[in-house]
Amino acid sequence: MAEKEKEAIVLSVGSRYRVKSLEARDKPLVTSGIFLGYTAIGHDEGMCIELDSMHEDKVGKVRVIPTHAIVSIDIIEAVGKEEKKTADAGTMFG
Repeated sequence: MAEKEKEAIVLSVGSRYRVKSLEARDKPLVTSGIFLGYTAIGHDEGMCIELDSMHEDKVGKVRVIPTHAIVSIDIIEAVGKEEKKTADAGTMFG
């Protein structure tokens, strides 16, 4: 396997995704936009997506998709995780 294939896939804030979720029995709801993170919906979790131009009159609005309703996620543009830099503790005098 190539090195890239060995890495786990993680949904990262700022990445662009297309999500299919349950809307009706015969028609999924398609959501396209930038992933903002997760939120709580009662005892469940939801995925927050800022809607893109595919949604015409709803561009810029945020859609919360309950994670249990997600059918598939297409990764359109993945943003890499920035490495966390530890703050320099400096020298303490005293």
